[in-house]
Amino acid sequence: MSTPELVAEKSPSSESDSVVMVDHTDIHSVESEEIPSEPHAMQIISIGTEEDQYAFTFHEKKLNAIMSKIPPGWKVSVVSVVGAFRTGKSFLLTWFLRYLHHISATEPSSSNEDGKPWYEQFDSLGNDAFHWAGGADRSTTGIWMWSQPHFLNRKLDNGETESLAVLLVDSQGMFDNETTMSLTASIFGMSTLLSSYQIYNVEKRIQEDNLQQLALFSEYARLAVEADQVHDGTENIKPFQKIEFLVRDWQNFEDEEDFEQMEKEMDEYFEKVIADRDAKDLQETREQINSCFDNASCYAFVHPGKHVTKKTYTGDVAQIDETFVEQLDRYCKKIFSFDNLEPKSIQGHQVTAVELGSYIKAYAEMFASGASFPEASTMLEATAHANNLNAVNMAINHYKDTMNRIAGPKCSNYIRAEELKQDHRMLMAKCLELFDNMATFGSKQSIEGARKTVLDQINDDFDVYESLNMGRNPLAGLETYIIPLSVAFVSFMFRFVADYTCSPYSHVCRKSSEFFSHVYAVVICFMLIVGMTKAQQIKELVKRVKAAAQMLNEPSKAKADYCSFGKT
Repeated sequence: MSTPELVAEKSPSSESDSVVMVDHTDIHSVESEEIPSEPHAMQIISIGTEEDQYAFTFHEKKLNAIMSKIPPGWKVSVVSVVGAFRTGKSFLLTWFLRYLHHISATEPSSSNEDGKPWYEQFDSLGNDAFHWAGGADRSTTGIWMWSQPHFLNRKLDNGETESLAVLLVDSQGMFDNETTMSLTASIFGMSTLLSSYQIYNVEKRIQEDNLQQLALFSEYARLAVEADQVHDGTENIKPFQKIEFLVRDWQNFEDEEDFEQMEKEMDEYFEKVIADRDAKDLQETREQINSCFDNASCYAFVHPGKHVTKKTYTGDVAQIDETFVEQLDRYCKKIFSFDNLEPKSIQGHQVTAVELGSYIKAYAEMFASGASFPEASTMLEATAHANNLNAVNMAINHYKDTMNRIAGPKCSNYIRAEELKQDHRMLMAKCLELFDNMATFGSKQSIEGARKTVLDQINDDFDVYESLNMGRNPLAGLETYIIPLSVAFVSFMFRFVADYTCSPYSHVCRKSSEFFSHVYAVVICFMLIVGMTKAQQIKELVKRVKAAAQMLNEPSKAKADYCSFGKT
């Protein structure tokens, strides 16, 4: 079976656009802010304020501006790079952007019409994406996300396509001279929480302290796994998806011209690194990593060349080692293939852009102070709260969407009250089922509270739909006309009886006949005046009478027309 082909989705407006610009901005969620229109790196989390130099500041408007560009309902894959400072994280992400630019602008291939590979189609890497620089000083602080999502399609064997939005995330380097261990843990933890494909950048080799740091920073994952197993017995769902150690400046390849053999060597090397150990502390570190991540792997690059490490380096591609560039080509194709690139998943549920935004907000608010690494239980609660909130929104939105088609403002026909209540009960059961299937994480108390919120909101919404439906009742308001007409009819019959049964010489009969004549005359005049002043209402009355007659004669058809666009 052939490997599914990865295709970048084109922009419908212009073939020259390097990435797809899909305008799905929600004016209610994205507040006005001066954000450049050109794609650029946006700092969604900054570190330090005037009051606290280690405080986390979450820039919600910037995140919303990015997420609003993803079509509703699309799944999202988040590729992030973490590691020690001055190890080339931003430099690597800039190459990723160049590759995504290439597959966005052309059909995916390794070269252009002139036969040049994509990495030879520009002279300089540039430094207008994720900022990078040579030297010893740190270049990135906080957490940054590329402002323009990239939209990729996978062609399946059956001819159908699956769409995926890809986000790139850069994070502040760890273990510099200005960042505390607690803040380092916060940055690493935050990046891990929001990513689906995490690249852990290390130098020379994977050392034991790299594994211990990863195990420490993913401590939340171990508790989350245990809590989830206690909650619903699920043992196979791991909190995080993919972690890949990217070893920079690897010097131990047998043959640097045989790339397949080089990759095979790194697989063998990683198997040795992650293999079981006799020492208890070493074995616990490996068990911790395996319990937290669905997949762990390794890749390695040779040294990029002495020119690249200099402070004066400006991005000249010709000065980069040729083997390094060819490895970059293979690595980009590996990462951005659907074999590796999976949608972001939280507790087994693939999240959409809106849901991911809710999780990121919950996590960022939890890291109110980066100097104090949150307890794992607090992180668990934040995850559960965001998950429950998404489950509540999904259930309520499903109820409203369906009820709008049954008895919403655009519907025209009246539905019998009992039939509407039956639809309400069936739909409420379906919505609660959707909620229960999604809200499977967290304490029983928090889930029950969220479930009660769904029930209360659905019942409140039903009162509105019931009121709208009653307004379409063809029998409603007929008493306004039926009572006066009934009085007029009874008066006419009494006059008729009085005229044909009583003696014409009877004073009482004449007075009674005149009284009844005056009554129905007044009523008829009143109805004529009403008819002249409220012609439109009379027209509606006639329609209601016809509809009422139809409803009484054909009750089975009373619910035939829910609305102009039908019921699904």
